[in-house]
Amino acid sequence: MGRALERIGREDPRLCAFIEVWPERALADEQRARRLALAAMPFAVKGPSGIRSYAARRLIAAGGVPVGATSVPGPGTPWQTWGLGAHGRTVNPWRPDRTPGGSSAGAAVAVAADLVELATGSDGAGSVRIPAAWCGVFGLKTTNGLLPSPDRSGLASAGVLARSAAHAQTYLSCVLDGYGPQAPAGLPIPAVFSPGLGYAQVDPEVESVVRRAVGRLTAAGVVRPVDRTCELLDPREAWQAVRSGEPSAAATEIRHENDARLDALFARTPLLLTPTTPNRPHGHDGPGELYSTALTWAFNLSGHPAASVPAGFTTDGCPAGLQLVARRGADVSLLEMARAVENALVAVRP
Repeated sequence: MGRALERIGREDPRLCAFIEVWPERALADEQRARRLALAAMPFAVKGPSGIRSYAARRLIAAGGVPVGATSVPGPGTPWQTWGLGAHGRTVNPWRPDRTPGGSSAGAAVAVAADLVELATGSDGAGSVRIPAAWCGVFGLKTTNGLLPSPDRSGLASAGVLARSAAHAQTYLSCVLDGYGPQAPAGLPIPAVFSPGLGYAQVDPEVESVVRRAVGRLTAAGVVRPVDRTCELLDPREAWQAVRSGEPSAAATEIRHENDARLDALFARTPLLLTPTTPNRPHGHDGPGELYSTALTWAFNLSGHPAASVPAGFTTDGCPAGLQLVARRGADVSLLEMARAVENALVAVRP
C-alpha cells in the first residue's frame, strides 16, 4: 500500500491521473483487507462517483483497497477522450503532448504508470477500450447487462483497466456471481479479422501495427484466420439515437441489421479482431472531425463483450490496441482468449 501511495504522490503531479487520493483511508483499511482474498490490493475507481459503483463495492468486500478517484473529462468538454485531474489535464504517459483517451482517462494512466494494478471503468462508446489502447494497457467492456449500470440507455457497461488479462480475471472473479475458472483457450482460435468493420477509415499506420500483431498471433499458432469478413453498417446514427432517447426507423434498422450480421458471425466463429481505434492518440486540443469511437461503439449497441490488448506502437511512439470481441455472455472465455493473445504479443516500445 505504501508503495502505491508513494508512487501516486510522486508521479501524479506530472500525469494528473487522479482527482482525489485517499491515503488515510487506504492505510486504515489495509490491515482489515489483508485477511481477505485480494489481500489489500490497491485499486482506483473512475470519477467522483466511482467509489459507489457496484464493482468498487464488490472489490472492497473481497479485500481490495481503493486509493483514489481517477480523472474523467472536465466540464464543458464536447469530446470525451480527455481527462482533468487535480493537478491539471491528464497526459498520456507515453506522449505527454497527447491525450490518454477517455472517458476512463485517469484509470488507464494510473494502470499504465504502475500506480495501481487495476482501475474500475465504464464503457458506453469505447470509454474503457479507447484509453486502454492509447495507454498500452488491457481494457475490458463486459457484456451489456452482465453487471449493474446506471446508464438508462443501456449502452454503458461496467469495465476494468488492468495491467493484463490475468488482472482483469481477478476483477471479474470478484464482481461476477458464479464466476469460475475455465480451461485455457484451445489453440489456434478461429478468428475473423476486420480492419474497418466495413465502414471505418483507419489510419494506415494503426492498421499496419494491428495487422502485424495478427500476423504474429497466426505465426505463433494462437489464432487461425477464417476466410470470412465482418462488414457492418455504420452505427453512428443508431448509437446517437439510442443515447438521445429518440429512436428513428433508420436507426432501428441499422441496429437490427448489425445484430443479425454479428449473430451469424459468432454462430460460426468465436472471435472477432479489429483495431481498437481508427486513429492514434490526438493532441490536447481535441480530435477534430475524427470519431475515435468508430470501431468500439458498435459493440455497445450490440451488447457483445469486447477487450483491447496492446498491439504495438506507431513510429511516433503511440500505443495501438487490438480489439477482441466475443459472443454475448462469453466474458470469461474472452478473457481466456485474451490471455493467450497477450502471451504471444509482447509490445516493445521502439
